[in-house]
Amino acid sequence: MRVLVTGGAGFIGSAVIRHLMNNRLATVAVFDAMTYAASPTTLNAFAGRNELSLYERNICDPEAVHAAFREFQPDVVMHLAAESHVDRSIEKPAAFVQTNVVGTQIMLDAALQYYKSLEGAQRERFRFHHISTDEVFGSLGETSAFTESSPYDPRSPYSASKAASDHLVRAWYHTFGLPVLVTNCSNNYGPYQFPEKLIPLMILRGLSGQPMPVYGDGKNVRDWLLVDDHADALWRVVTRGRVGETYAIGGQAERSNIEVVDGIIALLDEMVPTGVSRKNLIQYVTDRPGHDRRYAIDPAKIIDELGWKPSCSFEDGLRQTVRWYLDNREWWEPILKKTYRLQRLGSQVA
Repeated sequence: MRVLVTGGAGFIGSAVIRHLMNNRLATVAVFDAMTYAASPTTLNAFAGRNELSLYERNICDPEAVHAAFREFQPDVVMHLAAESHVDRSIEKPAAFVQTNVVGTQIMLDAALQYYKSLEGAQRERFRFHHISTDEVFGSLGETSAFTESSPYDPRSPYSASKAASDHLVRAWYHTFGLPVLVTNCSNNYGPYQFPEKLIPLMILRGLSGQPMPVYGDGKNVRDWLLVDDHADALWRVVTRGRVGETYAIGGQAERSNIEVVDGIIALLDEMVPTGVSRKNLIQYVTDRPGHDRRYAIDPAKIIDELGWKPSCSFEDGLRQTVRWYLDNREWWEPILKKTYRLQRLGSQVA
């Protein structure tokens, strides 16, 4: 199978690449603009492998996208390329509309033109898999969970842009017959995550003795999913899922933000003790605009239909993640020197 992965040098995308390459499941082409959140070093382990090729191009460039389809001739497209950080979307929403909405439309147009050119078995096996987020569904109360039939209610520029892209993908299926699949996942964490996100941000701030900012009262709840478990779920969906269907992927690991931060502090105090608990670094700060209170996913459909379930508890996954950041300074230290200095983003409305 030949798989074109957009955003393949990003956090979730690179986990997908590792899953495919380590298990020798496919010949892979990475299509990535190499923006600030991409990390080409995540692909270094596969340098020289004939099964991996790289297109350093932007999904908002129609000519580049069409050329990749012609040259690589994929059986499957796994579309992960996106602007993904809510705080950045508050500061620069236009970039999110351009990449997440316009870029997805360009990908769909190219995929449809390519699909129409296929015949026989190659046409039968082609799939366009769009990877999205649970944030499109808005905010939950204290009970219940999102499912594939939950109504859309996006609250941030990021979630609104992803909601729009979801609707475009389904429109290309219903109107043009493009064989699509859509997945909506809960919060991912794990190795190689850009340090603007909560878990790596708290790890690196706690490690360096900097204040650890917690939004609002710290009781906003997220459902956490280890990125390697997510990569396994995505492959199951694209190879076994029913065309036109949506699958919700969650880790069944709801935790409040302050619980996550407390867990990180406990692990740092154990692994890198300083004699004083890092709890004194917690700093409650003004909440971000439009901060959804709670997300949770009911993954019953993917469990029942495709036999997937999370393989790792949140406690074990968090321990592995903290250990990885402690052991891989050569990956994140250059980021802190050149790209991002652990500062808060999104506190000012655009």
